[in-house]
Amino acid sequence: MLFLVVLQVTITEKIIGSKTLLKDVKLWLSDNEKVGFLGRNGTGKTTLFNIITGQDKDFSGAVTHAKHEILMATSQEHHDSDGTTIEYVSQKLPDFARLENILRTYPNHMGDDLKKIHIYTDALEKFSEYGYYEIENSLERLFDAYQLDKSLLTQPFVSLSGGQKRLVELIAIQLAAPQIILLDEPTNHMDYLAKDAFIEWLKTVKSSVLVISHDRDVLNNVDRILELKDQKIFNYPGNYDKYLTQNAVTTTNAINEFSTSEKRIANLREQINFAKARAATGGPRWVTLYERYERELSDILDNRKKPSFWIDRESAKTLKPKMTENYQKFRAENIRLHETRTSEITTTLLSIDKLSLGYNQKPLLNNISFQLSGGERLHIVGRNGVGKTTLVKAITQAWRGIRPETLIGAGTINCDPSLTISMYDQEIDSKLLSKTLHDAIQVIYDSKGLRVNDEQIKKDMANYLFNPAADKDVLVRNLSGGQKARLQLIRLLVGSPNLLILDEPTNHLDLPSIEELENALNNYSGAIIYITHDSYFAKNIGGEVLEL
Repeated sequence: MLFLVVLQVTITEKIIGSKTLLKDVKLWLSDNEKVGFLGRNGTGKTTLFNIITGQDKDFSGAVTHAKHEILMATSQEHHDSDGTTIEYVSQKLPDFARLENILRTYPNHMGDDLKKIHIYTDALEKFSEYGYYEIENSLERLFDAYQLDKSLLTQPFVSLSGGQKRLVELIAIQLAAPQIILLDEPTNHMDYLAKDAFIEWLKTVKSSVLVISHDRDVLNNVDRILELKDQKIFNYPGNYDKYLTQNAVTTTNAINEFSTSEKRIANLREQINFAKARAATGGPRWVTLYERYERELSDILDNRKKPSFWIDRESAKTLKPKMTENYQKFRAENIRLHETRTSEITTTLLSIDKLSLGYNQKPLLNNISFQLSGGERLHIVGRNGVGKTTLVKAITQAWRGIRPETLIGAGTINCDPSLTISMYDQEIDSKLLSKTLHDAIQVIYDSKGLRVNDEQIKKDMANYLFNPAADKDVLVRNLSGGQKARLQLIRLLVGSPNLLILDEPTNHLDLPSIEELENALNNYSGAIIYITHDSYFAKNIGGEVLEL
């Protein structure tokens, strides 16, 4: 069966500063194909997208697709327009601006000019064919699906939050239906029903889609997965579950090859030392051997580069003992989370009874009751705006001894005197944005009344995959999404909290980091309240479900 290739990318080399980010990269996208694109944070996924869209032209290679094929992409940055949200979306639709201008201006001057009448009639037909007369109704339907307030349509686009702008961009692409679509982490900020709507669209849309995502629900609904690793692209036919199986096989083969190479290096060094010792008294034969071994070792070392080894948790359990030993020895560096020294707690840490919360005495949540002890997990489920954040805020206020301003009626929030809460937010505290990474970590310790020295701050940076030398003076506002997420993890686990509250903790984390977080939380003896749209994460953490 022949597939029509709609996008072809060849990158000989992409260098940023002194670092080679991409080398000998090749990828293609076929007609109507859905491809997941994953890789560790910082490997160059967004850079590759910028090359494909033409925003980054500083590379060696070529990007080709047919001129008639329209390519659209979401982005992390948004160029705000002066108009309303509906005007912003409209201007992104193919040929909308030209057609709308004809329909608006031609009646004023076309008169009996047959050529202009023909242009006007053709514009009327295309405007109708593209569904542009129904654009407002279409936008309202999509705003409902993605839980966006329809009043935003008439508000200035610049007034929207970052998350709202990302969803509006996605909606604009869905309406435009271009032949090629590039999406960068589209499900961040979505609730579970919005994500279901997105996945259903992904499965049925006739466009070719390349989606950067570490959302395992999304990746399990693609035709193929590309992984950017060690400056190159690796291709895996099938969805996420099939990728895990294939990755386990290719990684164990690569580990065997690397282990064999390491053994050869060790043997050559022994042979070099032995030949060198004999050469002093044993004559030319030993000198020749010594020089040959030196050349062979030099050739191996010149071409030696340790690959990035990662095997998912379940596949790793099936490895034979010797392979497990080698995997642990050579595996890719991962985040090392703070050890939590929380002792086993059987007492009730938090008790909520018949709680009602709302604003202006209008209830948002009614009659909520639950208890939480050490070791227990509670998964809060509900659409955006239903009151998940309101409930969490009320709990933290009660813990601090503040009467929640949203409290309605006689419901209670009782906190045990031993309760210590630490919370993971999706957004970085604004007070940290203007600080360097080093100073932000210092502030985190200070805010919890803990002493910290420079050595511990550097250790924290290294444990969470920051470069203590290169990253210490980077402003927090300039960190990538993944780096900010790792800083949030530092803030979450510093000290010894016995209740963790997690709000979408997997956003921006790559797959190995998500798995490492899951492992740490499963070994955590305190209580956990979490909000997530990641069904894999919810399955791995477990616990009771509170549906709002």
